[in-house]
Amino acid sequence: MRLRLSGLALAVLAAITTVAQGAPASARPEPPTQVTPLGADFLWGVAASGYQSEGHAPDSNWSRYVAAGKTDDRYENSVDFFSRYQSDIQLAKQLGVKVYRIGIEWARVQPRPGVWDQDGLRFYDNVIEAITAAGMRPMLTIDHWVYPGWEVDRGGWNNPAIVDDWLANARTVVDRYAEADPLWVTFNEPLAYILNELRHGGLSPQSVPAMQDRIAQAHNTIYDYIHSRQPDAMVTSNVAYIPGAEDIVNGPLISKIAAQLDYIGIDYYYGISPDNLAGMTNLTELWKNPLQPEGIYYALQHYSRAFPGKPLYIVENGMPTENGMPRTDGYTRADDLRDTVYWLQRAKADGINLIGYNYWSLTDNYEWGSYRPRFGLYTVDVLTDPTLTRRPTDAVPAYTAITRSGGVGADYRPTHDPKSCSLVDAVASCTDPVTVPR
Repeated sequence: MRLRLSGLALAVLAAITTVAQGAPASARPEPPTQVTPLGADFLWGVAASGYQSEGHAPDSNWSRYVAAGKTDDRYENSVDFFSRYQSDIQLAKQLGVKVYRIGIEWARVQPRPGVWDQDGLRFYDNVIEAITAAGMRPMLTIDHWVYPGWEVDRGGWNNPAIVDDWLANARTVVDRYAEADPLWVTFNEPLAYILNELRHGGLSPQSVPAMQDRIAQAHNTIYDYIHSRQPDAMVTSNVAYIPGAEDIVNGPLISKIAAQLDYIGIDYYYGISPDNLAGMTNLTELWKNPLQPEGIYYALQHYSRAFPGKPLYIVENGMPTENGMPRTDGYTRADDLRDTVYWLQRAKADGINLIGYNYWSLTDNYEWGSYRPRFGLYTVDVLTDPTLTRRPTDAVPAYTAITRSGGVGADYRPTHDPKSCSLVDAVASCTDPVTVPR
């Protein structure tokens, strides 16, 4: 998922803007003239989800949304990671990353109640084995917004019994893969999950609070189970960071699972400031939403203050283009990546306990209804290229250089200046903005 800002969040941002414009001058120290590498232990990674990349999709809530005409594009076979996982994993290895995030698709491994598909499980056995053989650590997402068709027939997240069904699947996944020592993500972007279920009719409006409670119950229960099988496990449920309104939008769910988070997983994509509030209303043309690489610093700062000392991990970050065409704001994928990593290095140098970063995504994929938004380090023309050739973008050599050096060079300067009043961590980013030395 890439960030979709709600009307509520926009209203909050407008109110914050009024306060921020009268904020006192910055008290932040002068920026360092050089940045230091992130270190040998830093976890560079790439991310993907099951349904978005695998193809050969079994019956699920999302296959039914596509069949019902609720999406712009047919699913086809996406980028066919199902058949091409070995070569894709080798592409990740060549980047020099240490983590490869995938999803374990419930619909693929449990096609009917109480029935486990051994071929589906063996597929993930082989994928995880290939990841570890390539010298990377798997990051496994248990739920990336997709559940089996038979669960749809039972009412999906409207049905209280889905928690027990979900946990039966999750325990099976944990039992099978804990020995691979993965990093764990229980639910991908829970609030966005809820909003997409609402948008496509999988959830009734009156069931929204119940779905949030059920997600929290499922997360907290499987957290304990994971630790019973993998005592030193690292478990999270990543949030889609909402600029200017993070605590209002994601705070209620986070408060329900805060005691069962070993690290804080953050997905950061877009920034916002007083001059581009309207830019965040675009829900489909994601490439038009404003990029603010320095906002990733503020997002990390926000959670470092909310959870002092807790490890933080950027589970997803990247930039969208329209069908791989150049962006109108002039950002190239490589420049955006280097600028973002500069701010990661600044955050780490300022004492923020940042342990990892995943680029979303290794290849283009099915962006929840459309192939127009492209996020991949490798671009794939699903609708026009039957060979599904992976073509490298300029970010491939850029990321390879970053992973080998532990970041950008000591004298690097971002190609885009930070906003003087970014509202990503309002009002801190207006009262005490980051700056770049000149």
